Amino acid sequence: MKRNKKIGWIGFFLCASLLGAPYADNGNGTITDSATGLIWQKCSAGLGTTLGNCSTGSISSYTWSSAISYCEGLTLGGRSDWRLPNINELGSIIDYTKSINPTINSTAFPNTQSFSPSVFQSFNYWSSSTYAQDTDSAWSVNFSVGLVDYSDKTNGYYVRCVTGP
Repeated sequence: MKRNKKIGWIGFFLCASLLGAPYADNGNGTITDSATGLIWQKCSAGLGTTLGNCSTGSISSYTWSSAISYCEGLTLGGRSDWRLPNINELGSIIDYTKSINPTINSTAFPNTQSFSPSVFQSFNYWSSSTYAQDTDSAWSVNFSVGLVDYSDKTNGYYVRCVTGP
């Protein structure tokens, strides 16, 4: 019998989210997810100009290619091997136990952009994964409702980089 690897990964990430993946603040602008071994940029790109304080700075949006370049050029927490997360990695930080926005652990990842009722707009975060049926599009996550979606790579979305394991 053939196994569906995609369903296995989705199940793993769903279980990790439902069980409340244990996040550790490393005190250097990074967060470690002990369930996956991944190390995340604590603040969205542009925030955290005072190291780890995600209420300082100004959040920035990026096209898909500029998001990849931003992560590849990031030095944070003594590491310079950062990358834009693939869709499975980015999906692993969706918190499916939350029914309201943002659907992410806001203690580990404060000020994550989600839904703004004042402008009735949702905000997505880029993944590095290209959408196979349209290579001009890539996958992203909307933390307003925990939605995984794809859109044109020229759109301006937010970025949170990852490294490891």
